[in-house]
Amino acid sequence: MGQPKVVARQSHAAARMNLIKRPAPSTIRSDSLESLPDIAETGLSVIFCGINPGALAASSGRHFSGRGNRFWRAIHLAGFTPEQIRPEDDRTLLRYGCGLTAVVSRPTARADELTSWEFSAAASGFERKIERYAPQCVAFLGKMAISAMSGVRGIEWGPQPLAFGGARAWVLPNPSGLNRTFSLDALVIAYRELRLAVASTDVVSTTED
Repeated sequence: MGQPKVVARQSHAAARMNLIKRPAPSTIRSDSLESLPDIAETGLSVIFCGINPGALAASSGRHFSGRGNRFWRAIHLAGFTPEQIRPEDDRTLLRYGCGLTAVVSRPTARADELTSWEFSAAASGFERKIERYAPQCVAFLGKMAISAMSGVRGIEWGPQPLAFGGARAWVLPNPSGLNRTFSLDALVIAYRELRLAVASTDVVSTTED
């Protein structure tokens, strides 16, 4: 009768060891992570602009690799890519005329860990980056970054009245799984609107050429 109790204690101890070996993503130290490199080149149709790299994405070296992030699914369903790109293949996004960057380079577990000073410090350099890459459109994923850099409150979704870095500015809902306000279907509708606008611009440009 005593032996099963020993086995039970060993089983509980093994379970505790497994928990120790597998830390939750939230325990990743963001202060020890390096930023993600841009996926961009000159003359793209769209550069999607995140707020900053997530801790899990920075630790893996791949954009939008968080389990709950819906970016790759949303842009596929919206028609930007013919198949859903895996995070480990993130650079293939360039094949479809799209790129990725972020306003603030410091990785964090949550975007609300950033300070207003970090956005202000990044603003001019980020605008010069967009000027250098010269995309048709820069699409901000969420209102936080563009609002902080411009000092404008009450930013609307969709196309913006003013260009940013010489590119047409657009604001899309953030695809993070933490953004409960927008379902996947709602994301796809918003992202598809941008895709159709970009496609119509491409047609006009080709006709004029």
